[in-house]
Amino acid sequence: MDDLIRYYEKCNISKEVYEFGEKILACLKERFEDFDKTAEYNQLKVLHAMQECRVSEACFMPSSGYGYNDLGRDTLEKVYAKVFGTEDALVRPQITCGTHALYVALSSQLLPGDELLSVSGKPYDTLEEVIGIRESIGSLYEYGVSYSQVDLLPDGSFDLEGIKAAIGPKTKMIAIQRSKGYQTRPSLSVSSIGKVISFIRDIRPDIIVMVDNCYGEFVDTIEPSDVGADMVVGSLIKNPGGGLAPVGGYIAGTKKCIERAAYRLSSPGLGKEVGATLDINRTLFQGLFLAPTVTCSALKGAVFAANIYEKLGFPVIPNGSEPRNDIIQAVTLGSPEAVCAFCNGIQSAAPVDSHLTAEPWDMPGYDSDVIMAAGAFVSGSSIELSADAPMKEPYAVYFQGGLTWPHAKLGILKSLQMLVDKHLVDIYI
Repeated sequence: MDDLIRYYEKCNISKEVYEFGEKILACLKERFEDFDKTAEYNQLKVLHAMQECRVSEACFMPSSGYGYNDLGRDTLEKVYAKVFGTEDALVRPQITCGTHALYVALSSQLLPGDELLSVSGKPYDTLEEVIGIRESIGSLYEYGVSYSQVDLLPDGSFDLEGIKAAIGPKTKMIAIQRSKGYQTRPSLSVSSIGKVISFIRDIRPDIIVMVDNCYGEFVDTIEPSDVGADMVVGSLIKNPGGGLAPVGGYIAGTKKCIERAAYRLSSPGLGKEVGATLDINRTLFQGLFLAPTVTCSALKGAVFAANIYEKLGFPVIPNGSEPRNDIIQAVTLGSPEAVCAFCNGIQSAAPVDSHLTAEPWDMPGYDSDVIMAAGAFVSGSSIELSADAPMKEPYAVYFQGGLTWPHAKLGILKSLQMLVDKHLVDIYI
């Protein structure tokens, strides 16, 4: 144990910060055991899906050009459909990010004159230009799709009466964002999503319900697709890629929805038949296999962060004892100096680019400067240890990821150490 403490000292963690963290950890044993049980369940679910779909070494062979008859790609999509309990899935490296996956899902189902209704309030910042809330070339608005939203109630629950009033004859699709995005609201549980989907079905069974599942995969033993969602959408460089996927996104859902999404991603008449995977199939399979335990590590890090910063008096969402619905931990630090210190603590704990300083910048798709700490093996991978924040009130930082629990733990301690060193917070042992 003395050797371990000495290594933390080599990582510039003071004895006071280390002991503060250990006192917090002593109270988290039962929470961590619960996360381990969920990971065990999901690990078996993924393994069973791979075995049922007869994943073989031949699935790891590369394809090029058109990508016709890519066994690995087609098998991986069958595995995703089984894992998410859907009729079909589209899992492609040609999907560049979560925002792209969501755009493909939305634009493939919505035609001119249709309405998109968000029932979880304002969507994530990068979707504002996709929808046309902020003007952008190629937005849904530009193609004649209208948009409306129903905000969540003050307690973070769905406004059922507001939803009922908002659904009109042009409402073609309803969007639900599971995670909080850059908002200090609770993330949504799969159970609550299932209840609102049932409510919507009673009003209009023909409406397509899409759930933005980013940051939520494998946090629970069920997914939104298990409770009625027509489509669930996410990024492979978040939870389901397990830290190994170098690029890609997924859409899992009904056969009709996936067919339209495939035609939108490639071309009418081509659909799922084309799309070379080059030489990354093995990492996509292996990443999915590891995803339940990697997500478990990220959850432990999130709860550790929540309890540390709550103890120090900062508003945190969710709080230290609430159930987890995604891997993101929001901490409202209240000042730009504290946000920058937190993020640079995370950056200094990274295995890649730990020597660099994170600075706010005008990042594409956002309405303010954003600071991002992400010394990752895969650029922009937010299942790896990372933190980011819009540089605006209330100066909340969003921490997520950690491929291993020990790395997540170190990152959180480094963020605290940076705040202590800059005299932005005091700790009391």
